[in-house]
Amino acid sequence: MKRSKKITPKRPDWDEYFLKMAYLVAERSTCLRHHVGAVIVRNKRFLTAGYNGAAGGVKDCLALGCLRNEKGIPSGERHEICRAIHAEQNAIIQAGLHGINISGSTIYCTHSPCILCAKMLVNAKIEKFVTAGKYADKSFRPLFKEAGVKYKVISEPKLTITKAD
Repeated sequence: MKRSKKITPKRPDWDEYFLKMAYLVAERSTCLRHHVGAVIVRNKRFLTAGYNGAAGGVKDCLALGCLRNEKGIPSGERHEICRAIHAEQNAIIQAGLHGINISGSTIYCTHSPCILCAKMLVNAKIEKFVTAGKYADKSFRPLFKEAGVKYKVISEPKLTITKAD
C-alpha cells in the first residue's frame, strides 16, 4: 500500500491573515465600483470590521444604480455624491456602536484610504494602516506622515482558503 504524503500548507503571517479577512469582509459590499473591506485589530486580536455600502435600512446601489457612474464622477472625487459609507468609516462606527476602543490599533483595508477616512482614522488614534490595493485619492499620505500613522503596502494575499481534512 502506497502512503500518501501529507502536505503542510504555508501559514499566512499576521499581515496576510488580517488583510485576507478584509477581503472576505469586502464581499458584503453593495458598491458597484469597488468592493472595499476593513478590519481593525490590536495585539493580533480582531476588534471590528466594515465594508462600503449605503447606510443601514436605505436602498443601496445594487437596488438603485450608481449615482457616481450616472454623473460621470471619477473615482476618488466628490465623495459626498456617493450613497456608500466607506469601509473604514463603517469599521469605526461599528466600534462606537459596540463600545470597542480602537485606539492604538491597526487597520487592514483592501484599498488605501481617501482623505476623509484618513482624517477619521487619525482622530480614532489608529497607529497603522496596512493594504494591498490603491485608491485614486492619494492626499492621505501627508496627513498620515504628520500624524505618525504608519502606512504599509503588502502583496495581495492569495484569496483562497486552505484546509486540512
